[in-house]
Amino acid sequence: MSAFFEDIEVGDTLDLGEHTFTREDIVRFAEKYDPQAFHLSEEAAAQTHFGRLCASGWHTAAVFMKLWVARHKALQEEALAAGQTPANIGPSPGFEDLKWIRPVFVGDTLRYRRVVTGKTESRTRPDWGLVHSDMQAFNQDGTLVFSFKGTVFVERRKR
Repeated sequence: MSAFFEDIEVGDTLDLGEHTFTREDIVRFAEKYDPQAFHLSEEAAAQTHFGRLCASGWHTAAVFMKLWVARHKALQEEALAAGQTPANIGPSPGFEDLKWIRPVFVGDTLRYRRVVTGKTESRTRPDWGLVHSDMQAFNQDGTLVFSFKGTVFVERRKR
């Protein structure tokens, strides 16, 4: 997000990229962070309501964050290369309404995006504004599989 708070519009959409979930990645993540049977073994997963190996919801969230950071780093580098000063991104005061809507199976490719839904001027930090967004991931069939509402501080233009 190299844009300053004032330049961001409700409805702005930012493509964050895509990720294909492999069997190896699903199992590796689950072994470290979410060791449930349906994330660790195809045989065990077949005995559950999922019916086959699927990614941890936390894995889909971690991929979101990885792509978010990479996309913003690239946007800042592009702005600097063009001789522009990019806006700084501050911390997030939190998120809401996290949903794992559909399971993510081996071979699924998710495309992640951010859609701006609102802006709030900060009452306590006049050099910053809050940008509210829907964060979403769609599978290769175009089905929404993961979402949450995020908020982040974005630098305002110097007055």
